[in-house]
Amino acid sequence: MAALTPYPSLTDYQRFADAVYGLNNRRHFTADEMLTNILRFTMRGLKGIRKGDPEKVRMNMTIAISWTMSLLTQLGVDLERHVWERFPYRCSYCGQCPCACKAKKVQRRVKVVVDPRRRPRTIRDLQVMFNEIYPASSRTLEHAGIHLAEEIGEFSEAVMTYRGNHKDAEFDKVILEAADLYSCFMGVFNSLGIDYEKGLVASFKHGCHACKHIPCECEYQYVVNFKS
Repeated sequence: MAALTPYPSLTDYQRFADAVYGLNNRRHFTADEMLTNILRFTMRGLKGIRKGDPEKVRMNMTIAISWTMSLLTQLGVDLERHVWERFPYRCSYCGQCPCACKAKKVQRRVKVVVDPRRRPRTIRDLQVMFNEIYPASSRTLEHAGIHLAEEIGEFSEAVMTYRGNHKDAEFDKVILEAADLYSCFMGVFNSLGIDYEKGLVASFKHGCHACKHIPCECEYQYVVNFKS
């Protein structure tokens, strides 16, 4: 893919991220090192929430998602597919849209029938879907940030457990946590009223957000010390 054009699907973006960063990632970064970058940029985004700086949140979390895409590509995970399987326009736990877990005090995960006709086609559609499942109006920005912090911890634990034991069941856990993590990134963007897709295309339309090349030509030391 030569450029990231408007209205991409999540799969389009995952392929684009691999075209931009895949070569450097394979040369320079292990899965554990990519996980570290996901964590550091997510934490910087959360700091932006505390500082009241939406642009700091947007940019750092956009970079964190880019690293997430790179890690999942290395692991052979199609994020769009698994996000839809996990959230088929319904809460992954109570099966309702909007989520009714708190109101109904749901104690057990329900099995949800998937209607393929409702499947979102673009990243923007996915963000809208998550706002309908988990309305931003039903929680504070701080709550959305705390939920993201919880999920980044669970995702990290799942990746490290799989990397230590290499069991299929543990890999399945990585996939589930990746979908949950993506939903929480969208939750923060929705709470801030940020159009993630618009900012994503603006930042990456020429390739790497920093050097503007495809593939990325940033030096290793620049990447590991990058701050936004």
